[in-house]
Order: sequence, then C-alpha cells, then structure tokens
Amino acid sequence: MKLETWIKENTFHHSEFEDLEQLVKKKKEKNLRISLCIPTLNEEKTIGKEVVIFRSELMSRHQLVDEIAIIDSGSKDRTVEIARSFGADVYLAEDILPGIEPRNGKGENLWKAIYQLTGDIIIYIDADIKNIHPRFVYGLVAPLIYNDEIKYVKAFYDRPLAFSEGIRPSGGGRVTEILVRPLFSLFFPELSGIIQPLSGEYAVRREVLEAIPFPIGYGVETSHLIDVFTKWGLEAFAQTDLDQRVHRNQATRDLGKMSFGILQAFLKRLKQAGTIMKLPEENNVLRQFIAHDSDFDVMEYKIVEFERPPMIEIPEYKLRLKEIAKIKADAGKSENKTKA
Repeated sequence: MKLETWIKENTFHHSEFEDLEQLVKKKKEKNLRISLCIPTLNEEKTIGKEVVIFRSELMSRHQLVDEIAIIDSGSKDRTVEIARSFGADVYLAEDILPGIEPRNGKGENLWKAIYQLTGDIIIYIDADIKNIHPRFVYGLVAPLIYNDEIKYVKAFYDRPLAFSEGIRPSGGGRVTEILVRPLFSLFFPELSGIIQPLSGEYAVRREVLEAIPFPIGYGVETSHLIDVFTKWGLEAFAQTDLDQRVHRNQATRDLGKMSFGILQAFLKRLKQAGTIMKLPEENNVLRQFIAHDSDFDVMEYKIVEFERPPMIEIPEYKLRLKEIAKIKADAGKSENKTKA
C-alpha cells in the first residue's frame, strides 16, 4: 500500500465513531472482548476521573469495554486507592508473572497487561490526561471493530501543554519532531505517515501484542511501530484524530533520557534488519550538564533499554490463554441467558 493511499484510507476522526450503539452492536456481532489498560505511577490527580468516565460511559451506559484495569508500577501516592475506590481492577506489575524477575518501566506494565487482561483487543491509555473523554477509547477501538484488516490503531491530537499558570495553546511532540520523525523518514519512510508515533494511546489486537517484543522503557512505542510494520506491513496500521490532549510538560533533560532509550531500541532494529552492519560497542550512560553561573555539574544516567520477549514465548502465558478462552466463553453464555 502506498503511503498516500494509506494516509487517505486509514486516517480517521473520532467523530466518525460517535454512534456507540452501532459500535457496540458490531462488537457483539463479531464476539469481541475489549480490555482497557491504564498503566500508572503516581497519578492520583487524574486517575479517578479517567476511571469514572470510562466506567460510566463505556461499561454502564454503553457496553463497549469489558474490563478496565490499572497496572501500577508501585505508586507512592493514592493512585491505587483511588482507582480501586472507583471500581477499576488494580494490579501491581510486580505481582503479575511472579516467576519472572520484575523490572521498572512503563513497557513492563504494557507487556504484563497482555498476560493479565482478557480482551481480544487491548486499549492502552495514559493516566495523566487532564481532558479525558470517551473518544480516547472509542476513537481507537472502532477501526479494529469495523475493519478486520487493521491490527494497530494509534492516536494523534493537538498537544497543548499544561503549566501552573494555565494552558499554552500549542506545543508538545518535541521528541517526535526532532528525533523519531527524521529517523523514520530516513530508514522507514512508510512510517513517517504516522502523525504521532510516540502517543501513549493505542488499541491493538491480542495476536499482534503477544507476537512482538516489548522494551520496558522509552523505546516501547517506537519499537512497536517498526516490529508491526516488519511483520504485517503498513496496511496493519490506522490512526485516529482525537482533537486535543492536555498533559503535563516534561523538562528538556527528561526528553534527552527518552531520546537515549528510543535510539537504543531503534538502532537494535536496524542492526537486526541488516540495515546497519556494524555499530560501536553500546554505551548505556547518558551524560548531561547543569550550569551554575561559571561552573557546572555533570550528571550521568545509566539507561538500558531492556526488552521483554514476545509474550507468546512465555510458558505461563500458554496456560493463561486457556483461562482467557474460558472467561470469554462464560461471558458469552451469561449474555445469552440475559437476552433469554
């Protein structure tokens, strides 16, 4: 599929899917089970509103989502307590697959969600969205429900930045525009049509998620796009315009750490593909400087972009798949009894 064709045919706006009754009807016709995962770490200010809106609109009012789960990295604030109080299923990442040594990172939570959750489709939504709305879910899952050929749907949006004095009307996406888009344009030009490759909101079919590796850190979104493109091609992707996402700003030095992790995952895939035959010995230490008048401090951060293998390779997961199949079958029987 040519990039121009893909952009025209596989780019949507959330308003195309506002008829939730029709969407739920189609979901049930296809016997799909849908899970929503929100990875968290110290998100007490926003997690309650997300859970309330998603549960009330997408589980109670419209039965689009079958489960909402928080996968938490060990929050020190009230994130877990608040999420549970509003009815979300809450899991600590370290408790999932306890036989595997736990690691810290958002990608770890996303990977373990494949094991823990039961959906045919898993939707990932970041926990820090200040203007949360049901469109963040139905806008992403709808293309997968309506089109069997689509496997992975990314969000894009305008990204105003939230500051203490209010909202700045434009900004964000700095790592995308400075690093990821130029890299894609050079090495994977087809992926340059994805408007926000680093967005934390996406919906994916289980058979895709379980077949690809997961960097546990900053490189997870970038690696997903490359790996899915390599296995299934550009036609596997779609993207949905969600209008606007208001979030907190990140310091430039933090974006440097993010870029360092992304580069590790990206270069690893170039090497695996044979695009770059020889790379220098990998250095995992990022050096940054903080100036103080005529002096400066040297800051060094060890950032290792460790990767989890495809979930399908984990022995415990193969047993878990049998449990998931039973859960889905039991849910179907219960729904049929309710109709009768």
